[in-house]
Amino acid sequence: MKSKILVCGATGFIGRNISEKLAKNKDLEVYGTHFSRPPLTNSKIIPIRVDLTDSSQVESAVRDKDIIVQAAATTSGSKDIVTRPYIHVTDNAIMNSLIFRAAHDRKVSHVIFFSCAIMYQSMDRPVRESDFDANEEMHSRYFGAGWTKVYIEKLCEFYSRLGRTKYSVIRHSNIYGPHDKFDLERSHVFGATVTKVMACQDGKLVVWGPGSEKRDLLYVDDLVDLVEKILVKQQSQFELINVGSGKVVSVNDLVQKIIDCSGKHISLEHDLSKPHIPTSLCLDISRAKEVCGWAPNTSLDEGIKRTMDWYQDNIMTEFD
Repeated sequence: MKSKILVCGATGFIGRNISEKLAKNKDLEVYGTHFSRPPLTNSKIIPIRVDLTDSSQVESAVRDKDIIVQAAATTSGSKDIVTRPYIHVTDNAIMNSLIFRAAHDRKVSHVIFFSCAIMYQSMDRPVRESDFDANEEMHSRYFGAGWTKVYIEKLCEFYSRLGRTKYSVIRHSNIYGPHDKFDLERSHVFGATVTKVMACQDGKLVVWGPGSEKRDLLYVDDLVDLVEKILVKQQSQFELINVGSGKVVSVNDLVQKIIDCSGKHISLEHDLSKPHIPTSLCLDISRAKEVCGWAPNTSLDEGIKRTMDWYQDNIMTEFD
């Protein structure tokens, strides 16, 4: 009998990549939630329209499922984090509280939750899971979203202690790749840069802030690979795992790599008045290797090339 797996947020960036990969597994019956967007057109993914902030709809969606991959979230880039931080707090807290309670009530065997690394302080060495200290102040611009993530992580641990459901919390770095957000209003630094580079006509590109900030970037296929391994190899009732490349690149260097991949001749300018978050972070990913034998396989240069090729075939063709 196939295991029934519910991917919440299946029309989003991470959720779509996971849904489409898991749908190839003959031992899984994949269900994907959608709400404001149309459902996925993949015939191997069973669509469920659900408002994840409505308890009755969540209860119905979770019924009879064996596994939940919780990839649904209100997300956006640094502009919203700086100017509208509250949008990352309320809905995310509500939807995860309802999903986890329904998972417990319906005796779901395993829940995977995507957190992120914004609760960590900037460090000059790779950051371990144990380096987060609740007594230390987060970066002020991450206060709302960061503490919301910590609350949801603790909610996972709480429900795991009740014994019915296994939980995996993935603190991931900056994820990029096909199906990412590429519009300038909602995208992160990678997606926004790709769009700026591909749309550039005057040979100039404006970087928000000084560009000296450093980021740990992971290609989305490597994140999906981790999910597949966790489903098979996690033995404990609760795991919290860092996931990233284990390397850092400055925003300036990232932008230049994307420009080089495009083949265009573009010079950089910096606008220090624009929203930016002056942090630098690299994740220690040894726990992921220890728990499930995982390590990233895609270099940043190769990931950029794959993403740019996908962008040209899927995004640019929309405007042809």
